[in-house]
Amino acid sequence: MFGAAGYGYCAPVSEPTYETGEIQQSSQHGPELDEELKHETRGLVQGGRSTRAEEWRDPEPAGEDQPTADRIYPEDRRGNPEGMTQTDVDERSDIARSLGTSAFPGDRESLVAIAADNEATDHVLSLLRSLPAGQTFENVQDVATALGLHVETHRF
Repeated sequence: MFGAAGYGYCAPVSEPTYETGEIQQSSQHGPELDEELKHETRGLVQGGRSTRAEEWRDPEPAGEDQPTADRIYPEDRRGNPEGMTQTDVDERSDIARSLGTSAFPGDRESLVAIAADNEATDHVLSLLRSLPAGQTFENVQDVATALGLHVETHRF
């Protein structure tokens, strides 16, 4: 049975036995130990340096005339959505981050109040204050359109 020191399975697990009655050792462990091991190795994986003890096992770096792996983008993931500039994408993202989904539907005054409560930047607050009064906005797309930002002309 596992779980003696807080590792492995929480409930008793019957292990297969050999013909002699010995308990077979399992090479698997439970989800708690998996999470602990993942936490312990996170720094090594994300550290940006080699995790190998023997230097000769490291892969060779890219040559001077070759792109590094972090600079290669698939063709279908490159750039901005069709019909949008990078400024449009950045501003709409800032607005969405400042409002959240619970702000909708809402009018100009409620959107400005929610953004102020969420500590939005002065730029985002000024954009929201420039929205037309008396209009209800159903989502960030409606806000972006009212502000004159370009929106996607084609999705997926």
